[in-house]
Amino acid sequence: MSDVHSDELLAQVAALPALPGVYRYFDAQDALLYVGKALNLKRRVSSYFQKNHGGTRIGHMVGKIARMETTVVRSEAEALLLENNLIKSLNPKFNILFRDDKSYPYLKITGTANATGDAPGQLFPRMAYYRGAVDKKHRYFGPYPSAWAVKETIQLLQKVFRLRTCEDTVFANRTRPCLLYQIKRCTGPCVNLISPEAYAADVQNAEALLRGETQELLQALEARMMAHSDKLEFEQAAEVRNQIQALSRVLHQQAIETADDKDVDILAVRVQGGRACVNLAMVRGGRHLGDRPYFPVHVEDAAGVFAEEEGEEAPPGTQPVRPVEVLVLEAFIAQHYIGVPVPPLLVTSVPVDKALLDALTEQSGLRVSAIHQPREQRRAWLDMAQKNADLQLARLLAEEGSQQARTRALAEALDMPPEDLDRLTIECFDISHTAGESTQASCVVFHHHKMQSSEYRRYKIEGITGGDDYAAMRQVLTRRYSKVAEAAREAGGIDYAANPGPEDEKAARPKGAARLPDLVLIDGGKGQVGVAREVFTALGLDLTRIVGVEKGEGRKVGLEELVFADGREKVYLGKDSAALMLVAQIRDEAHRFAITGMRAARAKVRVGGGQLEEIAGVGPKKRARLLQRFGGVRGVAAASVQDLLTVDGISRELAEEIYRALR
Repeated sequence: MSDVHSDELLAQVAALPALPGVYRYFDAQDALLYVGKALNLKRRVSSYFQKNHGGTRIGHMVGKIARMETTVVRSEAEALLLENNLIKSLNPKFNILFRDDKSYPYLKITGTANATGDAPGQLFPRMAYYRGAVDKKHRYFGPYPSAWAVKETIQLLQKVFRLRTCEDTVFANRTRPCLLYQIKRCTGPCVNLISPEAYAADVQNAEALLRGETQELLQALEARMMAHSDKLEFEQAAEVRNQIQALSRVLHQQAIETADDKDVDILAVRVQGGRACVNLAMVRGGRHLGDRPYFPVHVEDAAGVFAEEEGEEAPPGTQPVRPVEVLVLEAFIAQHYIGVPVPPLLVTSVPVDKALLDALTEQSGLRVSAIHQPREQRRAWLDMAQKNADLQLARLLAEEGSQQARTRALAEALDMPPEDLDRLTIECFDISHTAGESTQASCVVFHHHKMQSSEYRRYKIEGITGGDDYAAMRQVLTRRYSKVAEAAREAGGIDYAANPGPEDEKAARPKGAARLPDLVLIDGGKGQVGVAREVFTALGLDLTRIVGVEKGEGRKVGLEELVFADGREKVYLGKDSAALMLVAQIRDEAHRFAITGMRAARAKVRVGGGQLEEIAGVGPKKRARLLQRFGGVRGVAAASVQDLLTVDGISRELAEEIYRALR
């Protein structure tokens, strides 16, 4: 392979040290291809360039390498952590990648355990659902696999310990207890129906339950009940007895384990058809909180490179290559626990490398161990997680197979080239307004067999007669595709509207240049398609890409016809056609996206939302005071200057400015 690489790159390879480290390969367009780790950088990296790998995946990757970067580290654990940090942040093509999920939710109890103060959040701590960065001002329990798991736990604690969940502002202004007190889900601290000392004891007991200290908690409650009884405090003893009974019911209903396993993550992996699923189930405080599936990308390419790497370094006659399931699970563990606390025990469906566990231990400061052949309760947890992994992957493959079939059916119905269906790109436009008010156009994007919500765009339509859908469509298409035409002219006639292959796309089209989709769907018939034809003709773009979706007889679903801008006859696909299902899916998504944007814009126009934020001198605090004082934007708009002056922080000059701006 050395004849396809520059002398500079080969000299860099020859000069590498025999030390542990991380290496990164880049192609000619400076896109990251691969991130790897090695105990011996010189031996590992040299192996890529010293032989011909043929048409294998590793050969395909090596042929693209144009430059390389390396980082020397002190240990294998450091190399592993750095490798996966880079994989997660840089998204290389030939590594298994688990995309970032939303941050995990937590259960928050306000205030700190030992601090004192008169603030409601400290004197009578509140339970709340929380998602975001944790701090030292409050106590956090979790993470939980889903919002549902947090809310279920809050309900559990309300049944047993009756802690409050109301906001501090609501708490401070109550004059009588709320409905939660009436149904015995709160002890009414807002109106002093419980002392701070008794409430603090309930908070401590709730935290003990969350930590999984169930036996100790039951024993403490029983001792407390007996102490009240000995003092002839029978009412207090009865209250504690009721708590014990409620807690016993919860322990039975929730199947809370009283064994040593209080915090455990159960990880099951399934690989099939080039796709993989890792199912993560969480046990916290002895409670099984539920699970969440993860689907990595680049599995086939990465597994091919891994297999050939390990095969080259193994002694003759051995079978060193680890199963794909092991590679996937180790990639998940290394990437997932970068930003999520790791429990002391992992129960896994396949064995994982000890070096990975050592790296997690070093990173977290907590001794982390793993078992892959568990018994008893752990075996039941793992079997359940494995079954869920199998079901989730089967569902994914069925959905992807169905969607790919729809894409293929549409390409065949429209006589489009079937070579690279993964890259078939469709954009669909819809116009939405109410009696001409707040007209908006939506553009939704489909490629790689699914809707790409991150590429959706909304366009605010201005300067037209209200209700003129044709003018609105003309404006949005001109704004959307004028850059495509301009890029083509500047490049001397190169057709950026064409659909280049995956290998030469970046070389054929400058970075940042616009690209015309393979298909432009217009939600409308001949009239709307005629407008699109006029725009594309004026811009010098390909008319064959424009297709209108015309309602059928009686506007019934399934009777739609496709209308073409280039003069072709209408096409009726049939109500059971997979191609029509895809067209309807994309059109309906464009309509939904337009409707939601239009409603938001209309609400802002009608109630003045957004105007308050735009007034100079009205920051978040003053805005909150105004809205609280007058009950909303309508109330602020109706207030006189004298009324506005009664709000703390509002000067006469600012009151007059608010009065003018909202009228």
